[in-house]
Amino acid sequence: MERRSFLRNTGLAGVLAAGAAPAVVHAQANVRWRLASSFPKSLDSLYGGAETLAKKVADMTGGKFQISVHAAGELVPALGIVDALQNNTIEAGHTVAYYYFGKDDAWALGAGIPFGLNSRQMTAWMYDGNGLKLMREFYSNYNIINFPGGNTGAQMAGWFRKEIKSVNDLKGLKFRIGGFAGRVMERLGVVPQNLPAGEVYQALEKGTIDAAEFVGPYDDLRLGLYKVAPNYYYPGWWEGGPQVDFYISQKAYDSLSSEYKAVLEAAAALVHSEIQAKYDARNPEALKQLVAQKVKLVSFPKSVMDQGFKVCQDLYAELSAKNPAWKKIYGDLEKFRRDLYLWWRFNEAQYDRYMQGVKL
Repeated sequence: MERRSFLRNTGLAGVLAAGAAPAVVHAQANVRWRLASSFPKSLDSLYGGAETLAKKVADMTGGKFQISVHAAGELVPALGIVDALQNNTIEAGHTVAYYYFGKDDAWALGAGIPFGLNSRQMTAWMYDGNGLKLMREFYSNYNIINFPGGNTGAQMAGWFRKEIKSVNDLKGLKFRIGGFAGRVMERLGVVPQNLPAGEVYQALEKGTIDAAEFVGPYDDLRLGLYKVAPNYYYPGWWEGGPQVDFYISQKAYDSLSSEYKAVLEAAAALVHSEIQAKYDARNPEALKQLVAQKVKLVSFPKSVMDQGFKVCQDLYAELSAKNPAWKKIYGDLEKFRRDLYLWWRFNEAQYDRYMQGVKL
């Protein structure tokens, strides 16, 4: 049987099981890529995802496909990855789509929007719905192809110097909040600040900002935000299940062999599940440690969330009326979400509510 015919019939898993991988790898060219992360090394779950990708790609190609990983600011600014890809400064990036909503609001849909999908639902929409297809169609306008590269799960709302008892308490608040969610918070009177992770602590400590959110207990503990703001709010309704992505220059991706493309896809899929698992496993213990530091856990008043939801629906309707890309992608996401919650309400949510109410 010819080698290419064998590969088509068995797939990558079959090749590895049959012991044919060394010959396949031997036939491939050496590839060297640079990957820029939007995250500092201190955020090991997020930054570590890119390191895992690089390691797995190298392992599966016998070291022939090497990806060097660079933390935020080493090669390009934390929020400069898309521009760097388009300029061919780098071949790959690990970042969050909503950072780039300034280019087009539709970017936010690739990560997560306020009152959007949770992490499992986002993964379902991407892999078995139309999410990945629609976002790749959109990213092709920027000569980028994406692979889902992690999800943090529902995030915390963040750290506040003062308590938020009503929407009025948000007015004039200088709030570090990432990406597109700032558009919504502006409508509630907030003054959003889009700062990378490495600058958040200092800004909060000096009073340059009044509040800050990043991810959740595990990362927030490492950033030390509890030392400079005592009130830890939940839930982060603007980030119910934000996805992280690997962005690849279309030019660099097209230059890969079909085997290397398959390796890259498999490695990214592993990272996607691994990051979610890390946050689910590590957040509980980190929350315990934060509570031990006398952190005050506070839930947002329902009135604040209700107003936030209303503002979101108004904004999404406005964007659908004027932005064809938003209308196409959001319309599909909205229908998918509606069907999912029909199922969730009768089964998943009911099970979770029961288990949270029993003594374990």
